[in-house]
Amino acid sequence: MAVTTERTVAVTFPIDDEMRSAIDEALGQAATVAFVRDMREGERLEALRGSEVILAWNWLEIGASESEAMRELRFVQLLSAGADHVPHAALPTGVVIASNVGAYAEPMAEHVAAMALALAKRLPHRHAELARGEFHQFPPTRALHGSVCGILGFGGIGRATGRLMRAFGARIHAINTTGRTNEPVEFVGTLQQLDRVVGASDIVVIALPLTKATRGLIGARELSLMNPDAILVNVARGGIIDQAALFEHLRAHPEFMAGIDAWWTEPFGQGEFRTDFPFFELPNVLGSPHNSAIVPGIQIVAARRAAENVLRYLRNEPLRGVVRREDYA
Repeated sequence: MAVTTERTVAVTFPIDDEMRSAIDEALGQAATVAFVRDMREGERLEALRGSEVILAWNWLEIGASESEAMRELRFVQLLSAGADHVPHAALPTGVVIASNVGAYAEPMAEHVAAMALALAKRLPHRHAELARGEFHQFPPTRALHGSVCGILGFGGIGRATGRLMRAFGARIHAINTTGRTNEPVEFVGTLQQLDRVVGASDIVVIALPLTKATRGLIGARELSLMNPDAILVNVARGGIIDQAALFEHLRAHPEFMAGIDAWWTEPFGQGEFRTDFPFFELPNVLGSPHNSAIVPGIQIVAARRAAENVLRYLRNEPLRGVVRREDYA
């Protein structure tokens, strides 16, 4: 790729031709792009040492010795929407970090709607009954129309979820960092109004980042505030919910249901999938393997959006998704 500047962007994740083209097209001639995953060790280290920008799926792709060598680093753009895996304390204070906010919003919103509908219509329950030879036609199911959907985290994913849920006739109560939104919601507040939102909601959707403020945010007390037959859907991070408290609440309240896409121990960060409690023995749990964002072409979309934010940085334009380090442990 022809370049007109010595500024270097290092791309650290595995990449195919379509993703490479999306990044090249977004950046144009604004910087040299080094796809370091394809390089030999010495060449890779040299490229990282001279890079002003790192475009990374997650920080696990970068070794400790490589991190220490990146003296020119000024900006980290993540392909992921979450930033809880970044070693914030280990990076120089002048380095700006941005998450890929909104890149996965539409497929994740569809996943939320699918889980909420499946649980509201008791599809796992009815399927299990049919498999046992039981045919219970007349027990009523839940309607989304007229329900209150509380969305904790009203960023790109939360707003996309709100639009879908409004299409079903649900009323939206939202939580974000400012307590303001241009979306047509019935109520919007901050985490200070968490009790009000979870207490009023028939469906509670978690789309928050995992930070110091949100780790363990939903525990036994918050669950007790929810309607006895509420539906809880988590597409964010497992650590936002107290695992033991959720299991006990589900076991004690069989009409309460949970759709879980984000788990507490997953292969990505911990090398394995496991739960500390037998969630899958409960009939009121619907699980998925943290795949709410995975649809055809999404990685190309995410790569392009991330590269566009890198271009904003290179042009000294306002950035999307800048992470506040003080929010993370």
